[in-house]
Amino acid sequence: MVEDAFGVQAVALLRHLDTASTNAEQLDAATIAHFDKHPDAAIITSLPGVGSLTGARVLAEIGDDRSRFANARSLKAYAGSAPVTRASGKSLAVMHRRVKNQRLAAVGYSWAFSGLTASPGARAHYDRRRTAGDRHIAAQRNLFNRLIGCLHHCLDTDQTYNEKIAFPPPETGTHEPAA
Repeated sequence: MVEDAFGVQAVALLRHLDTASTNAEQLDAATIAHFDKHPDAAIITSLPGVGSLTGARVLAEIGDDRSRFANARSLKAYAGSAPVTRASGKSLAVMHRRVKNQRLAAVGYSWAFSGLTASPGARAHYDRRRTAGDRHIAAQRNLFNRLIGCLHHCLDTDQTYNEKIAFPPPETGTHEPAA
């Protein structure tokens, strides 16, 4: 009898899970349909690692009023990707920002992580930061900082993302030593 009761309970839980999965799929479809109609959707999704759902989350958090953030620095501070410098006397500390839009910061980390595989420039930037001694999360936050700055520029100038402008290849020209 106990096993039968557990079986009935398991079937009821599976029905709840099935309903929740169906509702999530319908919400995803509705979000994508509405986001794709937005005038900024093409610009936002042109950035590496940003699909329709991630773009919808970013747009929901930053809003579609382009005058809301006067410059990229204010957007980066709002997103929590810009570092905070605290100086007092001889001490200087650079740390991550704790006061931020948590939802935008959360989508930013997944955006930066997806951008690693979508953009060779983003991957090179992340690898440079790791080589310089940053831990994974710090390098990822730095990449998000760079990408959110690119997003601000693209929205401000009404143009899509360009990999060659965002992450220009390093100069490999040889310079002759001064005589």
